[in-house]
Amino acid sequence: MSQTGEYTDNHKTAEGLIPSNHWGEDVLFDKNLIEQSILNIQNDIVPYKPRIIAVTKYYGLHAIITGYEAGLREFGESRAQEAVKKIQELPDEIKKNSTFHFIGHLQTNKVEKVVKYFDYIDSVDSLKLAREISKSACRLNKSERILLQVNNAGEEQKSGYSKQQLREDFPEILKLDSIEICGLMNMAPIDASGEELSALFADVRKFRDELENEFEIKLPELSMGMTNDYKFAVKEGATMIRLGRKLFTK
Repeated sequence: MSQTGEYTDNHKTAEGLIPSNHWGEDVLFDKNLIEQSILNIQNDIVPYKPRIIAVTKYYGLHAIITGYEAGLREFGESRAQEAVKKIQELPDEIKKNSTFHFIGHLQTNKVEKVVKYFDYIDSVDSLKLAREISKSACRLNKSERILLQVNNAGEEQKSGYSKQQLREDFPEILKLDSIEICGLMNMAPIDASGEELSALFADVRKFRDELENEFEIKLPELSMGMTNDYKFAVKEGATMIRLGRKLFTK
């Protein structure tokens, strides 16, 4: 399984397995199942109350619509062209009342399209990308909220800043117009032990605190934790958890 932010094997849906070459097909989802999944997740992590980002990047339009009907309001996508098409086709009520997060590796030639349609870009991993986002946001006369992706596990196959490089680039990112740095994002190794996960997530939180103190800025958001590890992430301060199959499959 690839850890660059995209899975390369089959992914479960409510109707079984969708082969990777059929991702995005619009299968039907059960509103009651999603409602129960949300309740189960909330019960799992009491007393923590992070925002749930519903990862709909594997699914078609119906996942967003049914998720919205079940009470979800924040959705994560990672393929720019497919995601924009979905957003354009959503009912106006859902577009107006939802928050869209771009959570995958973003190529600079797709920045303007993503800035136009997404409220957050959660995976900013270079000064070059941050500059392009700033330029596009200025042209579109909007302020784009971003999270800076930290690869503190040092996995070569993953995108993300090293802590050292981010600390070096941070003053330049702060100077950019029309972007709001909201916090940090992290993806932990899929095979990490519980002890390792806790240590990695705690390290991101501590690094966030260091940046806040050093640069006198508030970075309220920590997007940490996915289906396999969200229970560890919330205990270490995650304010956002990114969940896909935990929401949409039995």
